[in-house]
Amino acid sequence: MTLQQLEYILAVNQFRHFAKAAEYCRVTQPTLSAMIQKLEEELDTKIFDRSQQPVCPTPIGVHIIEQAQNVLVQTNRIKNIIEEEKHSLCGVFKLGILPTIAPYLLPRFFPQLMKKYPQLDIRVVEMKTNDIKKALQTGDIDAGIVAGLAGMEEFQQTPLFYEQFYAYIARENRLFSNEVIRTSDLTGEQLWLLDEGHCFRDQLERFCQLKAARASQLAYHLGSMETFMRMVESGKGITFIPELAVLQLDGTQKELVRPFAIPCPTRQIIMLTNRSFIRNTLLKTITQEITAAVPKEMLSLKATQVLV
Repeated sequence: MTLQQLEYILAVNQFRHFAKAAEYCRVTQPTLSAMIQKLEEELDTKIFDRSQQPVCPTPIGVHIIEQAQNVLVQTNRIKNIIEEEKHSLCGVFKLGILPTIAPYLLPRFFPQLMKKYPQLDIRVVEMKTNDIKKALQTGDIDAGIVAGLAGMEEFQQTPLFYEQFYAYIARENRLFSNEVIRTSDLTGEQLWLLDEGHCFRDQLERFCQLKAARASQLAYHLGSMETFMRMVESGKGITFIPELAVLQLDGTQKELVRPFAIPCPTRQIIMLTNRSFIRNTLLKTITQEITAAVPKEMLSLKATQVLV
């Protein structure tokens, strides 16, 4: 039994797919499958039921995976103590990030970070807030980039930046002629909203008191902000986008953007880590790279903005 084999079974349990687990572990699928099969032979038991799709652990496999998690958490802690003592920027760093942040923030800092620190192996996974919190608790990730919400007091919170919400409105919509959008304007509109469980949706629902949100949820079970943006561009409805997304739009697309009336709804983006997190040198470096990659005016909350 090796630590590498334990890492492989945790990856398969996370992705419930051998090919995706192999890609995450940066090995070929045959290599990963062979190592897991060798461990199963050594233990004389099946860890995964391969007859099901997606792959799932067997009843005894659940207990094996739980114990493997405990072993790797303690092993990684030993490694992290040494790396922090050296003020090292080497090794693996597993980062969870919200799907409503990833496509707009990662391109701004990630390629430059990898070029600047080639010895650092950052592995990024898109996850919802609750999944990030659970993954931090189990040690599946080292840190998470999320929108600041209540109920995160058990974690260490490092502020990154503030991001305003904007409305994205089809040309045919009656609100397209408005210079700003008030929450009272949204009653009865065709709204394209993310599925429940996305904090981006939850924050806007609370701020806007969206009565039309329920109808949207019943009709459309989509989780991609980009999909909704294409729907608006094709001439139908309204959706909401974060400030970094606005910065990626071309001139024609920016014509569909409208700010909210003051005070403008805004979310704080933070880095979450466990309070026992050790590699503070690495965390500080990544945090500095992120804050340097966003516009300076987004580093503080403006008087015209309100946190939601």
